[in-house]
Amino acid sequence: MDLPGPRKFHACLRLTRIDRPIGIFLVGWPMLWALWVAADGLPDLWVLTVFVVGCVAMRSAGCAINDYADRHIDGHVQRTRARPLATGELTPADALAVFAGLCLLSFLLVLTLNGLTIKLALLGAVLAALYPFTKRWTHWPQLFLGLAFAWAVPMAFAAESGGVPIGAWYVFAAAVVWALIYDSMYAMVDRDDDLKIGVKSTVVLWGRFDRLLIGVFQLLMLAILVAAGQAFGYGLPYLCGLAAASAVGVYHQWLIRRRDRDACFRAFLHNNWLGACVFAGIAWQVHLA
Repeated sequence: MDLPGPRKFHACLRLTRIDRPIGIFLVGWPMLWALWVAADGLPDLWVLTVFVVGCVAMRSAGCAINDYADRHIDGHVQRTRARPLATGELTPADALAVFAGLCLLSFLLVLTLNGLTIKLALLGAVLAALYPFTKRWTHWPQLFLGLAFAWAVPMAFAAESGGVPIGAWYVFAAAVVWALIYDSMYAMVDRDDDLKIGVKSTVVLWGRFDRLLIGVFQLLMLAILVAAGQAFGYGLPYLCGLAAASAVGVYHQWLIRRRDRDACFRAFLHNNWLGACVFAGIAWQVHLA
């Protein structure tokens, strides 16, 4: 017979989605873009370690606070009805404890970095805690998710170079827009359920213009990334990475063309490859410098 402890531990792992690492990748790619750009190559190994561990911890913390915020909603949504808070395997207090513990771990790691990074980390924690509640009062929770996910970019620049230059804010803006894109694809999966229970999202607001507006934001992201490359003096290798990322974006438009739930979810998951293409372009560029 399984003991309550192991069962609860397993439920906590599911709460943090550690078995579904796509969120870690989507947070991690902009962070890696920023670290490689700021270092002009391989970043300091301790800084890299802190950010990788912090990325896993804060994404997991975000899942915990998200499920706490959605504890009365998840049971009514097809995709989320088996989550531990929805099924009663964990209590709201359990979720808050997991969130607090992971935030504390991340903060202890950040304390080993410079003062500017610590200050930015405090604001990042506020953004991570605020995001899950935004879907109650705005149709733009995906934008708030982008702010929370992309905040690793200025933190990475601060930790690696001691400052946040103007080009870093271009990278930050591109990461925010990217999160708006892929989380809108994710929201397309839940749109029917969200309409029934009154949850707000970009695709609920956009209606039949959802694909068009996702395409507009894809072009905006590309334009911002080109501007970021110009700010750092990047050339052909970087642009090749952006070209590959653009091709991936076109494929995502093909996947969501019929608004099929499974296809939209595949498009969301496949954004991992878009982030990898941008990183490959950056890594190739700085390797040749």
